[in-house]
Amino acid sequence: MKTLCAAAAALLVATMPISAHHAFAAEYDENKLVTVFGTVTGIKWTNPHAWLYVDEKDERNQVTSWSFEMGSPNGLLHRGWTRTDLKKGDRITVDGYRAKNGRKVANARTVTLPDGRKLFGGFQTTPGAPAK
Repeated sequence: MKTLCAAAAALLVATMPISAHHAFAAEYDENKLVTVFGTVTGIKWTNPHAWLYVDEKDERNQVTSWSFEMGSPNGLLHRGWTRTDLKKGDRITVDGYRAKNGRKVANARTVTLPDGRKLFGGFQTTPGAPAK
């Protein structure tokens, strides 16, 4: 009986949608839109979500470092991204939804690249996500 219960539990977990591991609403506030004008300090194309790192300077030259969680690498590629679109030192604009815990972390929505192109950077549950 224990084996049957364990097998049933394993099957249930295995069939849950992958998106259940991380919902937008669990970490980000749809009512706290932030726009950052800054310099790319790094980008990681890792699963399950890519990460974009940006430094923003204020009028007093104080630097604030932001981390933007993005969609999966595969999802970004399907939305027009390439792995070479951004590099360290690029000046960009990112808007996204700020973390509920107040840290300088956000879920990217739109990234304006140095050439002026705007690409969706979030994941499928990010508000405003384009249809598949």
